[in-house]
Amino acid sequence: MTCTGCEKKLLKSVNSLQFVQNATTSLTMEQVQFDLDVSRSVLTVDEIVSSIEKMTGFTCIRISKSGQELDVFVKGSVQAFISRGYPFGVTCVSAIDKYTVRIKYNPSEIGARDLLSDLSATLTPPGYYSRESTDNVHFRRTLYTTILSAILTVPVLILAWAPLPENPVMYGSISLALATIIQITVAGPFYPNAFKALVYARMIEMDLLIVLSTSAAYVYSVIAFVYEARGFPLATGEFFETSTLLVTLIMVGRTVSAFARQKALETISIQSLRVSKALLFHPVSNNTEEIDARLLQYGDRFRILPDMKVVTDGIVESGETEMDESMITGEAVPVLKTKGSNVIAGSLNSFGMVVVKVTRLPGENFLSDISDMLDEAKFIKPKVQEIANRVASYFTPFILIITLVVFIIWIAIEIAIRHESAATAATAAMTYAISTLIVSCPCAIGLAVPMVVVVASGVAAKHGVILKSAFAIESARKVTHVVFDKTGTLTQGKFSVVREIYLARGDISPGSLALGLMSNSKHPIALAIGAHFKQKGVAATTIEGAVSLVGKGVQGKWNDHVVRAGNPKWLNLEDLPAVKSLFSSGLTVLCLCLDNDPLAIFGLEDSLRPDVPEVITRLQQRNISVSILSGDNNAAVHSLALKLGLPASHVRAQCSPADKQHYIRTLLQSPEHTVLFCGDGTNDAVALAHASIGVHMNEGTDVASSAADAVLLRPALSGILVLMDLSAAFHRRVCFNFGWAFVYNVFAILLAGGAFVSARIPPQYAGLGELVSVLPVVAIAMQLRWSKFE
Repeated sequence: MTCTGCEKKLLKSVNSLQFVQNATTSLTMEQVQFDLDVSRSVLTVDEIVSSIEKMTGFTCIRISKSGQELDVFVKGSVQAFISRGYPFGVTCVSAIDKYTVRIKYNPSEIGARDLLSDLSATLTPPGYYSRESTDNVHFRRTLYTTILSAILTVPVLILAWAPLPENPVMYGSISLALATIIQITVAGPFYPNAFKALVYARMIEMDLLIVLSTSAAYVYSVIAFVYEARGFPLATGEFFETSTLLVTLIMVGRTVSAFARQKALETISIQSLRVSKALLFHPVSNNTEEIDARLLQYGDRFRILPDMKVVTDGIVESGETEMDESMITGEAVPVLKTKGSNVIAGSLNSFGMVVVKVTRLPGENFLSDISDMLDEAKFIKPKVQEIANRVASYFTPFILIITLVVFIIWIAIEIAIRHESAATAATAAMTYAISTLIVSCPCAIGLAVPMVVVVASGVAAKHGVILKSAFAIESARKVTHVVFDKTGTLTQGKFSVVREIYLARGDISPGSLALGLMSNSKHPIALAIGAHFKQKGVAATTIEGAVSLVGKGVQGKWNDHVVRAGNPKWLNLEDLPAVKSLFSSGLTVLCLCLDNDPLAIFGLEDSLRPDVPEVITRLQQRNISVSILSGDNNAAVHSLALKLGLPASHVRAQCSPADKQHYIRTLLQSPEHTVLFCGDGTNDAVALAHASIGVHMNEGTDVASSAADAVLLRPALSGILVLMDLSAAFHRRVCFNFGWAFVYNVFAILLAGGAFVSARIPPQYAGLGELVSVLPVVAIAMQLRWSKFE
């Protein structure tokens, strides 16, 4: 898939099948993804896959987001291997090729090593069927085909252009043989592709232009050679050098383009962070065993030696060390890891040695989440791409019309002005028509947007920003309002209890009730309360039916009493003197009640993120309005706003999710407003969805759960500035690419069509068109890698 014509052809072909749903394409990845509704087809899944491959000419592979998978080499028949019995936990077995099988399994029911021990199969090398390996195979195949074409073309060029003794029949015979081989082996695949586009997708695309032009040059040369061999040479003899050189240069262009696009994708790949081997630790014998990382199972322990990368996510069970987590935090300062610390796949160990228990397998760890999100980003399509696709859809038919016009005009010129014969005029006109057909290239138009999107998503990821929607990269440059949540966004979300006021009877332990009630809550305040009482050695009381109420608190039952913990507004305790006292100190307040009686009041404080003042100052320097929305009390929120220099009119406290939604809707009433909301919690989900751009602050490893337009992986708000600057750079490069595609095609078509008296593009060199048009597009996209974003 090399241009929008190929992309559209593939999409139309797939969508013509009634059992295909939600089809999306990525030109840069040369892929289409879709869901299969097998209930709407009488065919089996394997039969459907086979029919799609036959229709499109593309390889079709089943993808599952659940469970794990192993690719294995099979001894003997693949079908016999698939038909055999499998242990409990295996969910699917399918053939990849005649030697390889993909086994999908539930890792919580059966482990990889246990599964492989039951099979007479060998694990494939790491990355054997990865995206990168597929790209390498495609590039090598294209390169070898190009080399073959070049080797066969050189003798034809020598026979045509070298000062050799006259022997046109012998030279023509050799050229005919070589040109025929090229036409069949090298240009041959273009014919079925063009045919399938016409039959299945009912559209004309670039392959048809190649087929028409190369076939016209080849067929005319064959006819001219036959006349030459019979002793009746035509006025214009055969020109096999045109068809052979044309095909070779087309292949050169595609090879260089494939190489450039492959390298562009490799630059944003995170494969270098993956580890293929693991040191499996056996606690009983205290020994280690090197195994393939894909064979790790739940319950395994693995050892990390100094200067080794972490294989997968886990928890340190023994040892102490420091690890470089700069790929997540952006900070080069190593992080101390002791017993109970979480480690993240791809982190680099320093001096110590630790034993880690697996919590997430290599196929589902943090790196896998990031990789999946980067792949999803390659499928996003900005609105500006709709313009490109619309232009490209008319491009090929338009070129056919232009070619026909060029052909007619040159016949008229040759006959009426130059007084040539009809045969000579037709031959000359054909050379101009062939040049016009081939030199025009929709590839630059098709790649103008997606190539920049792919590189921009990689650059964003390296700065700790994951793009999840097209609108984020397209419109962040136009943001007029930035709205922040407070807790966990502007602040670090790491509360500490600094004041405790107890109002309960002596026979009730408020700490024990609070600990039991909030033990399963992940809210930062609940975590702080839990840590506070655990440090005191308080035992948790069993609370029944504890449930979190978004924007309010937690509620449960104890001995037929209702126990609540939450903000004073929800519990109607705002006017309590003790609550007012804590409010006046700028503290965050949590109240604990038994039925309607207050038991305890806690004052907590949180610390501001270090980069917040600078980020807000820089936003204001860009004339962007900044607001704070928080569920916290008025005193705490306004105290923070005062420190940051924000006016009271841009601050809202004690906000419920509905209040945040209403505030953002009010801002969006003006059509020229673009609102970016940044939050971190579940109570921010509504605001994230209703803002023009939703940005999720996520410091953990569970990045795939966010439905925001962008995710900040690092504990810093500077990612918002990066997103805005990257959006502006994206816009400039897309505009340049569109301009280049327009300028190139206009001048190339004019040159090829003979519009300039003293200059033209001969048909044999027109095949360089794809190379000349695509490389600047790739280069300008790649330049994003070296741009500075703070």
